[in-house]
Amino acid sequence: MTLSANWGVIATWRMAWEGVSEAANLLQANKAAGEAAIHAVKCVEDYPFYKSVGFGGLPNERGEVELDAAFMDGTSLAIGAVAGVRNIANPILVAQALSRERFNSFMVGGGAEEWAQAQGFERKEMLTERARNHYLKRKRETLDRGLSPYTGHDTVGVITLDTQQNLCVGTSTSGLFMKRPGRVGDSPVSGSGFYADSQIGAATATGLGEDLMKGCISYEIVSRMGRGMSPQQAAESAVYDLETRLISRFGRAGDLSVVCMNARGEYGVATTIDNFSFSVATPSQPAAVFLTARDGKHTLIRPADSAWLEAYQQRITAEVIQ
Repeated sequence: MTLSANWGVIATWRMAWEGVSEAANLLQANKAAGEAAIHAVKCVEDYPFYKSVGFGGLPNERGEVELDAAFMDGTSLAIGAVAGVRNIANPILVAQALSRERFNSFMVGGGAEEWAQAQGFERKEMLTERARNHYLKRKRETLDRGLSPYTGHDTVGVITLDTQQNLCVGTSTSGLFMKRPGRVGDSPVSGSGFYADSQIGAATATGLGEDLMKGCISYEIVSRMGRGMSPQQAAESAVYDLETRLISRFGRAGDLSVVCMNARGEYGVATTIDNFSFSVATPSQPAAVFLTARDGKHTLIRPADSAWLEAYQQRITAEVIQ
């Protein structure tokens, strides 16, 4: 197959930047989209200061870390996903393995943990002392006072396009901080947290899963790209249409943010919040972090400056004051 000059990688949040940078190097070296996507997600899962994904992820209301992850190959449409798994070092690797299975490709809880262990995937205590301190502080401030504890629901979602024009997407999250045990959001759900079709494009979402699932937002974005919209048009129209429907029918809408990329390596971003960050690299764009601002039904994009990046690093590594 003739290789294309086009490749690309885009991901939700600043926390993906290191993984996006390394994935870009892999894609430039003509490595497969699946390998690059898994590598980028795994970088986030392994870093203990990213408190919404993997090792160091924030726990549920019982103080237990439950993890969700998914992988999709946009060429074969193969999907693998896990939800509510505990003490699995890299849920994204289990999701990728499940995508190779003809049956049982979406597994949850104890059954998924048993299968992962039987397949030799690394087990690890995923609750760090830092995450436990966050939990104890939030518990005192909310649950112990009869208040709602819910905050924090940042999923890492990574889309990769390789030089053979294959698209893949991977997601990973510890889900809503202080969630009820067993709660699952959009991240491992095909069509909501992610979707990829190498003939069209791919999308992935982050925000309040309960609301993102109401619009099957990732599939909707890919569908709109397939009908001729640019990635930016598809992302903005899908996000703001869903927000409008949620407010008119449900009375409110939570945070909704998406990134997407088409089969030509063009990307789009849309969000209902200010200062949503994303990481991206293409042949014409070295790996960088961008910030967003909402302007009506449009999303404005600007590069993150050094002051913001330094403040971010200080914030995520700051001591948790009890």
